Amino acid sequence: MGNFIADFACPRAQLVIELDGGLHLDQAAKDAWRTGLIERRGYRVIRFWDSEVLTDIDGVLQRIDEALRCGPRA
Repeated sequence: MGNFIADFACPRAQLVIELDGGLHLDQAAKDAWRTGLIERRGYRVIRFWDSEVLTDIDGVLQRIDEALRCGPRA
């Protein structure tokens, strides 16, 4: 994604999934800026905390499924 490496990206669905660990606690502004850059390329960005993936994988998968059902951004 430009100068950034997305954790997961699906160009066909125009969806980027970012997994955030503890380092992201102190960089919310930087993450928001980066999300904006990716969104300006036409992608939706979904962020999950690493702990969500480890403790609520069903919820994570449900949010991803919902995003995919919405289809690519217009």
